[in-house]
Amino acid sequence: MPGPEQPRPPRRSQRLRLRGRPRLPLRRSLLGRLLTVSVLVASCSVAATAWLAVQTTSGAIRQEQGQDLSSDAKIYDTLLEYAATHPGWEGVEDTVRELAAKSERRIALTTEDRRLLFDSAESSAATPAVPPLPAQASAVVDPLSVDTVLVPEAISAGADRVDPRAVGPFLLPAAERAELRKSTAEHVACLSAVGIAADVVESPSGRPRVEFVSNDTDRSLELKCLAGESGTTPTEKKALDELDELADACLKRQGRTGVTLNLDLSWDRGHDQPAFPEPNPGTGSGVGVGETEAELSAAEKMAADKKRAAEIAAGPKGRVAGAHDSAYDRAIASCVGSARREQLTAYVAAPAMLFIEGTGAVSVPGFDLSPANTARIVGVTALVLALTVGASVIAGTRLVRPLHALTGAAQRMRDGLDSAPVPVGPDNEIGRLTAAFNDMAVHRARLEEQRKVMVSDVAHELRTPLSNIRGWLEAAQDGLADPDPAFVSSLLEEAVQLQHIIDDLQDLGAADAGALRLHPESVNADELLSQVAAAYQGPAETAGVTLTVAPAGPGGPGPSLYADPVRLRQAVSNLVSNAVRHTPSGGRVTLRSYVTGSGSGDGDGVALEVADTGAGIPAEDVPHVFDRFWRAEKSRNRSTGGSGLGLAIVLKLAEAQGGTAEVVSTEGQGSVFTLRLPAASPDGPAAEESGETEVGDEGTGGP
Repeated sequence: MPGPEQPRPPRRSQRLRLRGRPRLPLRRSLLGRLLTVSVLVASCSVAATAWLAVQTTSGAIRQEQGQDLSSDAKIYDTLLEYAATHPGWEGVEDTVRELAAKSERRIALTTEDRRLLFDSAESSAATPAVPPLPAQASAVVDPLSVDTVLVPEAISAGADRVDPRAVGPFLLPAAERAELRKSTAEHVACLSAVGIAADVVESPSGRPRVEFVSNDTDRSLELKCLAGESGTTPTEKKALDELDELADACLKRQGRTGVTLNLDLSWDRGHDQPAFPEPNPGTGSGVGVGETEAELSAAEKMAADKKRAAEIAAGPKGRVAGAHDSAYDRAIASCVGSARREQLTAYVAAPAMLFIEGTGAVSVPGFDLSPANTARIVGVTALVLALTVGASVIAGTRLVRPLHALTGAAQRMRDGLDSAPVPVGPDNEIGRLTAAFNDMAVHRARLEEQRKVMVSDVAHELRTPLSNIRGWLEAAQDGLADPDPAFVSSLLEEAVQLQHIIDDLQDLGAADAGALRLHPESVNADELLSQVAAAYQGPAETAGVTLTVAPAGPGGPGPSLYADPVRLRQAVSNLVSNAVRHTPSGGRVTLRSYVTGSGSGDGDGVALEVADTGAGIPAEDVPHVFDRFWRAEKSRNRSTGGSGLGLAIVLKLAEAQGGTAEVVSTEGQGSVFTLRLPAASPDGPAAEESGETEVGDEGTGGP
């Protein structure tokens, strides 16, 4: 047999091809991709950090601004109430000082020409040097023009934006207020008697009114209890007439007809029905100046609507008719608003500028994107990117270097050159990959050597019978041998040997391709062993070997297994033939079966054992027993061995049926070959019902 082929040195063309192989461009290499990912991650990190910082800072600023706005609105509303109820700012010092102490802020009031009225910082001993006021005021305190940003409720108070607490001449004296309060209390008592819950609410002018707790009440009972309510008082009548005259004067300057104002500042234009008419005379509830539509109770609205419907049916009653267009209504609203401000001017404080500052508070600094700040941002970003790229280059180089070594080794293997083992680095993913590659290279070299040996063995095994057949045929052709029965028997023996080798190779090829066609069924192990023993009883007696089957244990016919009986008989026959061949005369070959596992049926198996008392196998050869073309007799003497494929076929047949094959041998004492296969289920597996199992697309169809 020729020895293993020695590695040849690489030819010059191969060396040039290895040396001239172009390197991958950076954009497609692992290092380039790692750099790209690192730069993207760093950029996203910088952007996310900047965004988070901006959002956090903006949120803190908005929160502080919201707190400041709430505090400013409270200060503004308190001073607005003072201005609405006082004709001037004299005496506001106590109010401002109290607000400054509660809010811990500096509060200052000046006239519109910035003449100081009062500054809380001047009265504080903790502020020796009073800082100047800001250039822009926080707000203007004017009860006749309320700031709707600080007091959103002023939007619903009317288009004139007059503070509802500014009542001026409509403020009721104590006598009228007491009389109205008494009358209103009687109405509330009447409503309570009929089961309607109501409270007495006093408007800024001092006029009490009835406010119902629930809107779901009996309207007829409400009207019954409110029938005796008083109308406008003399004070309200006088103030309303004055306001009516101012509004009519404004309309006349525009060439328009005057109107009649009601106590809720609605107006009558002849047959036009106002939104909310003047309350009936004698009632104890009405809408005072400065009250909105929302302040009217449901009963008051119903009573007012009923009275107005009666007045419209009776005629205009002296009310002035006007033009029926929206421009006229807008002109009336504008004149009523200007007349109201003109009437209230003498009763409220003059507009004042309000300054609110935090005393000793540290304001949240804004980020000024000046050139210096922009350069700082760009510098920090560039530094982060540079560090990221540098770290990525170092890490990428250490990562790519062993990969380059692996690539070079793989290319040398592809070109058929011997490759030295790649140095294994630290115990990490790359190190384990390198170790696995080295193992693969060693395994590949061993398989390549086995392939070469197998080709040599196959050629040798086929050459011998073919040479014999050719020699006998040439002898017959030359007249040197007669074609007698012995001649034909010799040729037939060589043809059978050749056919046996070809069948073995075909079985191995089908098993490797997973194309064996199996017909598994429940097989009694002892019956199968008895059949094989009967088939080989003759050769065993000829060789002087005792071939026996160990009897089954008491209480049963022996274990049953699930396998293809033909393929299983082929595997056991190979083992028995091999055992008889290697057992000297006077020796013994014993076949037996037994159950492996717990014996409960769950996960059990069946073992078929072929034991002989032959020469045994050396310990160094035991791992190679099931290799192809391996034989204990290296001289390939046909008297002691076959083709060297029998045990390899046994292993493949066992694995194809879900089992294993193993051997235990002691040199000079004998060997024990064991097939372990799954036991048959008591109910029969699903595959047993079909009667056929295909391993692959095609099969040999038989042994």
